[in-house]
Amino acid sequence: MIEKRQFYINGAWVDPAEANDFHVIDPSTEEPCAVISLGGKADTDAAVAAAKAALPGWMATPPAERIALVEKLLKIYADRAEDLAQATATEMGAPIDFARQSQVPSGTWHLTNFLKAAKDFKFERPLNDHTPNDRIIYEAVGVAALITPWNWPQNQITLKVGAAAIAGCTMVLKPSEQSPINAMIFAECMDAAGFPKGVFNLVNGDGPGVGTQLSGHPDVDMVSFTGSTRAGIAISKNAADTLKKVHLELGGKGANLIFADADDKAVKRGVLHMMNNTGQSCNAPSRMMVQAPIYDQAVEIAREVAEGVKVGSAHEPGRHIGPVVNELQWTKIQNLIQTGIDEGARLVAGGVGRPEGLNKGFYVRPTVFADVTPDMTIAREEIFGPVLSIMKFETEEEGLAMANDTVYGLTNYVQTQDGARANRLARRLRSGMVEMNGKSRSAGSPFGGMKQSGNGREGGTWGIEDFLEVKAVSGWTPE
Repeated sequence: MIEKRQFYINGAWVDPAEANDFHVIDPSTEEPCAVISLGGKADTDAAVAAAKAALPGWMATPPAERIALVEKLLKIYADRAEDLAQATATEMGAPIDFARQSQVPSGTWHLTNFLKAAKDFKFERPLNDHTPNDRIIYEAVGVAALITPWNWPQNQITLKVGAAAIAGCTMVLKPSEQSPINAMIFAECMDAAGFPKGVFNLVNGDGPGVGTQLSGHPDVDMVSFTGSTRAGIAISKNAADTLKKVHLELGGKGANLIFADADDKAVKRGVLHMMNNTGQSCNAPSRMMVQAPIYDQAVEIAREVAEGVKVGSAHEPGRHIGPVVNELQWTKIQNLIQTGIDEGARLVAGGVGRPEGLNKGFYVRPTVFADVTPDMTIAREEIFGPVLSIMKFETEEEGLAMANDTVYGLTNYVQTQDGARANRLARRLRSGMVEMNGKSRSAGSPFGGMKQSGNGREGGTWGIEDFLEVKAVSGWTPE
């Protein structure tokens, strides 16, 4: 049993003000794997005070020095990759090979891209070529509360910490209490990199406790939150009293529009993308919308692909999917699968219960529903598990309307060989991101959504800008 009860505050590991043990559960076994402490108001206040005290000096640190520290962080992070992967597999259920190949490298990717963006970023620049006495200065928002989820922990921690550090913000990180150990290893990386005391702080806790204390704290200037839309709404309301900046990366219900002229691998690609990370991704293509001429064929392909997806322990090597994170999520997913059956969707793969041979652990059967209609619960609610809904459309206009018929707007997907149609849809789909024909977004591309998928952007230049204020100066003396 791992015991990590301390918090990282003002450059040191410190005991909580009051003991409040919390057991972290290994979802592969349903057994406790670690004990942490949940923080209280005194711990939150201490971390915020440390960040506030460090802010003037960190803001005044030349960007080149801040960038150099992030470069050191990147090297140390790479050295701790196996420790991070083992923690991620144990506490949130990502299979160990997937943790090594995708979960942990996502952090390397983001830090690398921030460094590239930062070296070209002008923190001070003229308003334009014709106004030498007007200056635009980008300066840190201030003390930033970073609240991160359990599903892609290193992805989200590095997206926030890397950008905030380069921007000159000081910060308090509250990772998910479901997957805190990898975050504490990350804090050890920050410490080893030599960031000044108070620049980075970590307090474990849950949303109603430390999360609420941070989002409403008068000395916190910004909240950057990734998680559910429900929690994002609560954070926005709590933050409103102090008018702090709020960045939200929330849920999704991605549409994957597959036209009759899509490439041969489009359906298989869509199913596997949905099942990736056991369906626990906000940008998962959970609504597969197939044009009528290839609908029946697509359903059959989806069934075969889903039935070929293996499920197993996160501790075993291989290309299988692991459990979902905890019993609460498992029960929610089971209820939504049953709701899909009850509302008349056609179950073509998977279903309720654990996969055969797995009697313990929060394992879910890779599930595919066909003949789903837009009014069904499984077409509207984010399931956050390996459950795909297939819907039929006739025309481009009908497919577009179905895709946009959601409160979410994170990522949509288009599969067609008609370039003009793809471009038309990219312009009209109401989402922060559109991925077409299996092409991933490039390095430094912004990540974020619209509608109830949140606001703001993470990654590259856009991610750095989210942690900056814009100051307009007149009467500047050219130097």
